[in-house]
Amino acid sequence: MALPEKNYGVFVLALVALLASVSVCVSVYFSARHPRRKAATLKMDEASLTVNNELDSEMFVSWLSDHCYQCVYQPLGVVPARPAPGVPSSVDFTVGTQHGINLQMNSSALNLELCTVQFHFGEHGNYSLWVKNLNDSSVVNCSLVTDTEPVSSYLREYTATHKHSIAQALSLTLFISYCLSCFQELGSPGGIVETATDSILPNPASPIRRLRSLDTFRGISLVIMVFVNYGGGRYWFFRHESWNGLTVADLVFPWFVFIMGTSTSLSVSSALRSGLTRFSLFAKVLWRSTQLFLIGVFVINPNYCQGPPWDTLRIPGVLQRLAFSYLAVAALDLCDAWWHSARDFLLYWPAWLCVVVLETVWLCLTFLLPVPGCPGGYLGPGGIGDMGQYPNCTGGAAGYVDRWLLGEKHIYQTPSSRLIYMSHMPFDPEGVLGSINSVLMAFLGLQAGKILLHYKNQHSSIMSRFLIWGLVLGVISATLTKCSLNEGFIPVNKNLWSLSYVTTLGCFAFVFLVLVYYTVDVRKWWSGAPFFYPGMNSILVYVGHEVLEEYFPFRWRMANSQSHAEHLTQNLLATSCWVLISFVLYRKKIFWKI
Repeated sequence: MALPEKNYGVFVLALVALLASVSVCVSVYFSARHPRRKAATLKMDEASLTVNNELDSEMFVSWLSDHCYQCVYQPLGVVPARPAPGVPSSVDFTVGTQHGINLQMNSSALNLELCTVQFHFGEHGNYSLWVKNLNDSSVVNCSLVTDTEPVSSYLREYTATHKHSIAQALSLTLFISYCLSCFQELGSPGGIVETATDSILPNPASPIRRLRSLDTFRGISLVIMVFVNYGGGRYWFFRHESWNGLTVADLVFPWFVFIMGTSTSLSVSSALRSGLTRFSLFAKVLWRSTQLFLIGVFVINPNYCQGPPWDTLRIPGVLQRLAFSYLAVAALDLCDAWWHSARDFLLYWPAWLCVVVLETVWLCLTFLLPVPGCPGGYLGPGGIGDMGQYPNCTGGAAGYVDRWLLGEKHIYQTPSSRLIYMSHMPFDPEGVLGSINSVLMAFLGLQAGKILLHYKNQHSSIMSRFLIWGLVLGVISATLTKCSLNEGFIPVNKNLWSLSYVTTLGCFAFVFLVLVYYTVDVRKWWSGAPFFYPGMNSILVYVGHEVLEEYFPFRWRMANSQSHAEHLTQNLLATSCWVLISFVLYRKKIFWKI
């Protein structure tokens, strides 16, 4: 069907803007081939350090990342004694720049600490560390000098001549978002549209009126997830945290689980009202969960055409955890419908009781299960953490259960803890014990759905209850963590999907949902575009971005693979392609459901 003249004009403008954006990306790409400074021997997130020794004895240099909690110093190298008075000996080292570093100089002969230096090196910078005696020969002085200023990898890597291009690219991106928002379905009143339901939820007998904010929330989570999975410009804050703590990459998967629970509540309620029996609905839920699990196993294992490597087949994964969480919360919701049909929280106590039992199981297994060679209740990363006392205890009970139940070769082999804590044990962040807490996250989303159902069109009541839930979960998180990164009872940890991680992200999810709900469905200031479109086709976008990751236009050969700028350009363009694909599929009413 032909587009209306008005929409056709907007489409042309959007196409022109897209082509202009591509031209900007191309100009930045070629400009990156002539950077302001190029260190031939340095890679991304590295700097050069020259240690000059003016002492009469050789010196042992070791280092420790500021991001490594209770870790042992790691050897960097040995600097020989000066060959003659006034003639220092020098050795060049390469150091990381993502986090601050503590350098420790020890006397090789007596193993005595001479001095320590704490510094955050800049990418591709050149530095000199001078170690010498002062007037008193027993006092050693260490001084760090910047020989060559580093480049800034945080967008300022572009020179001043590119500022206009950056501003143009950002403005064009906003313009495209506006153009996409103009393509809302004609006749969709008040931001509520009649469309297909969520990709993994049962189909009601007739189309349902759905809140646009939920799809927008899901789309935001999905778009960030795709961008992060594609590399996020190779910036550390777009990668998963090495152990305790949060980065941007750690936010989106729990939010996706949360909004899945919300959609489950609305979909199950609609299906039951349309006349489906609970048994038939549960059978559909079970079948869809099985499909989602199998698709997840297919996606995360390479060699799609040749078949998976059965001896090293990875079993846990993102879609597998979604399948388990969906099955659990949908079953709880269906069982809950047998017991009560009333408002909000108190009369859903049977389902909450099941969740409490699950959390009790998680707590008991985590803190009481004996793990060979590890202390009881160990939540650390192993490796060089905890002063290197438990190198094989990565994840404690969570890692032990996965290795015992699934086998070492069938779980994730390169966990994020290996980067900072140098752990060598396989550990899967989508493992068995963490799946229990993902059920809690989905159930919190289910609770949000109950609020939407029971306080329909009562915007103030809905938002106030969302905020109350956010406050309660925030207080629980503050108690569990003692408002600290590493010193709490249960630290925030994405790898473990710890209880505090779920309550913290649940708090964020309720507050963020309030903002999206208010701007999209209440005030109608924003249509949700462009995030609304991938949110309507979430399974297709997720599976597609995983399967086609290595193909053009999602990836291409770079002129300089050690440039954050080129990685950022590639990852942004690849993510934008999936947003555009989801928009086209939405216009053609193509939705992949399982």
